[in-house]
Amino acid sequence: MNIVKEKILVIGACGQIGVELTTELRKLYGANNVVASDLRDEHELLKGTGPYVSCDVMNKEMLHVLIIRHNITQVYLLAAILSATGEKNPALAWHINMQSLLNVLEIAKEEKLTKIYWPSSIAVFGPNSPKQNTPQHTIIEPTTIYGISKFAGERWCEYYHAHYGVDVRSLRYPGLISYKSAPGGGTTDYAIEIYIEALRDKDYQCFLSEDTYLPMMYMPDAIRATIELMEAPAANLSVRSSYNLSGMSFSPKEIGASISKHIPEFALTYKPDFRQQIADSWPGSVDDSLAQNDWQWKPQYDLDTMTADMLKNLADKV
Repeated sequence: MNIVKEKILVIGACGQIGVELTTELRKLYGANNVVASDLRDEHELLKGTGPYVSCDVMNKEMLHVLIIRHNITQVYLLAAILSATGEKNPALAWHINMQSLLNVLEIAKEEKLTKIYWPSSIAVFGPNSPKQNTPQHTIIEPTTIYGISKFAGERWCEYYHAHYGVDVRSLRYPGLISYKSAPGGGTTDYAIEIYIEALRDKDYQCFLSEDTYLPMMYMPDAIRATIELMEAPAANLSVRSSYNLSGMSFSPKEIGASISKHIPEFALTYKPDFRQQIADSWPGSVDDSLAQNDWQWKPQYDLDTMTADMLKNLADKV
């Protein structure tokens, strides 16, 4: 396949994942072949790097016209209400997370788009799922509206692939950590805030307890995993719901110790809030052997290499 002929639409391009994914896609496919879209104002890091359109993914007709007008062949749907924000307004989170996906899947079916990307999350797992090395196929009983919507979305993705041949691909993202764009209201956001506060004030009060282990990933690895999955031959893919994806697992106490190697005076305290209950329902680590086998996934960053890179890149921003 000649990748230059692809025309990509990134929905939610100004979010935490969208900014960096759009940037990388433009490097790979050419700036004019990647259309960024969002409801909010264009992100500073995207300005001048390629086409940008304002788009409401909830308006199916408007989205359909946009896809036809720009000759779109692939869609990356990143728009969503995340875990902590979703618990404050469950009905809205369900409506946006579900209807946006169904709109894109329907258009993909009608227009015979070549590929769709839609992210899932470790939030699909619940308190009855195995906590360590959570398998790809296991008990899935999410307890947050975000997790419920992501699990339902996985079933829709598999359904549209099985019944209509839509080539939709997905990853169950762990907590994502980035210095380029702000966190979006997730339970794992502490792992971004902690670096900022360590540089700014030399202390941080964490909203999770010190030994709360969660699967995490540095954004460069997440972006690379996404693009590698999308470029993998369809015949190699054995999962059409959403792939488990693993980078590293650590606790707030461990990330604090990693920061202290660079900032010895850093002080970390704990005051768990409602997000603790969400975190406790999620795995401590996941088994991503199918991703390793099907498209040779392998992370490049561990906790200490990520910490060094985060502190270096945030130093000028704080």
